[in-house]
Formats: sequence, C-alpha cells, structure tokens
Amino acid sequence: MMTPGLLKMWISFAGIAFMFIAVIAIYISRFKLKGILKGIVATIAYIFMILSGIIIFFVVFSGPVSG
Repeated sequence: MMTPGLLKMWISFAGIAFMFIAVIAIYISRFKLKGILKGIVATIAYIFMILSGIIIFFVVFSGPVSG
C-alpha cells in the first residue's frame, strides 16, 4: 500500500508529464502543422496544460503529509 506522500509524488509526476506533453504539442502545432490539425493539436495541448496546472495546484496547496 502506498503512503499518502508517495501517492502525491506520483500525482505530481503525472502533472509534470502533462506539462511536458503540452509544451511539445504546442511547439509542434505552431511550427510543424497547418490547417485544422494545427487547431486540434493546439486545443489538446492547452487542455493538457490546464490539467497539469490543476494537478500541481492540488499537490502544492494540499499541504504536507503527516505519517
């Protein structure tokens, strides 16, 4: 069984991964794609960016874990 601190660590890694995916997707959509595909990839990228922000906000402001 995972401790609450370890679980928060893995959740924060998911947030970091979402941020990395978002940055790469935004770069690809701006410089490599054209047309409707550019808009789709950019929308998905910004959704990942918002989700990563929510995850990191939750992890940071949920406070320290005791035990």
